[in-house]
Amino acid sequence: MHRRTLNAAQVAEFEGVLLARRADVAAQRSRLDGSLADVRESRSDGMADDEHDPEGPTMSSEWSRLAGTQLAVDDDLVQVDAALERLADGSYGTCVRCGESIPIDRLRARPEASLCIACAQAVGG
Repeated sequence: MHRRTLNAAQVAEFEGVLLARRADVAAQRSRLDGSLADVRESRSDGMADDEHDPEGPTMSSEWSRLAGTQLAVDDDLVQVDAALERLADGSYGTCVRCGESIPIDRLRARPEASLCIACAQAVGG
């Protein structure tokens, strides 16, 4: 098992990147909550002709699209929070599957990565 310890500058770099990413994802989640509330309100209006609006997508399809996006954003948030936890406990940068170091270039490209390239390929991620 080859486990690398990040130096203080790398820890600070990734902490800043992950905190900024978390703030972005949380803001996106908040916007989605607002959009879903708007669609919910429109759907309960009773005056809306959901299936026959020639101007755009139906409210049902918009609800489905937003709900799917919300699930993806929630997953992003879970991944970023898990990366922040690994950073705090000193295991950040180590593959959670095999224990090998995750290359710095991979972490810079995907800071929430929990798997090395080989393990990500092995599990289809």
